[in-house]
Amino acid sequence: MTDAQTKDEPVTVEFAGERFPVHPGSVFTVGREGDLALEDNLFLHRHFLTIQCQDGLWLLSNVGSRLAATVTDSGGRVQAWLAPGARLPLVFETTTVIFSAGPTTYELVVHAAEPAFRETVRFEEDDGQSTIGDVPLTHSQRVMILALAEPVLRREGAGMSELPTSAQAAQRLGWTLTRFNRKLDNVCDKLDRIGVPGMRGGARSYATNRRVRLVEHAIAARLVTREDLPLLDAEAGDDEDDA
Repeated sequence: MTDAQTKDEPVTVEFAGERFPVHPGSVFTVGREGDLALEDNLFLHRHFLTIQCQDGLWLLSNVGSRLAATVTDSGGRVQAWLAPGARLPLVFETTTVIFSAGPTTYELVVHAAEPAFRETVRFEEDDGQSTIGDVPLTHSQRVMILALAEPVLRREGAGMSELPTSAQAAQRLGWTLTRFNRKLDNVCDKLDRIGVPGMRGGARSYATNRRVRLVEHAIAARLVTREDLPLLDAEAGDDEDDA
């Protein structure tokens, strides 16, 4: 579907270089089956997300039973956790939706032709550092997140990526797995304290879920960006533990 074919549509969904129009009066479905079919992933719900117009308002709904999605505006200023059964209005010109099923992370972008809200200027303190959504990270914490998020950040546009395991990410940094997991614990605890959901879980699912959830949040909140990737190839620092 080309841009010319979708430019007059009120809402379009962008994924992996394609654009899918969402027509008023219909329900657009994302899942293993539907209008955007991600059929190769058995961890994904058959029907996971829907987009439809109700009473003049476009809504994104999570119709799955287990998986959640992270929803953010294009600037990363507003972020929401879309749990099963929840729904959100699509009020921004560009809305990014990030979710994981098994080891695969997906990113799709919803474009609204007539958004209810427009982009505003991001407030910055006198020192030039933004105070909206920022979390202070040490160098080692940042490169740890980068090692996990690298496949997503290197991808061109919206699409899907296979996340590395903790062992693979530790090897990428030249760290021991023990050191990597300690950094992962510290970052997840830090985010959990400020209210980021999904940083903790049951004993059986915690190790896997926190890793994919951390990547979702880090990408959505712009904790790391593509411009930070050179840090992975730079010297990771000495053995000093900076938490």
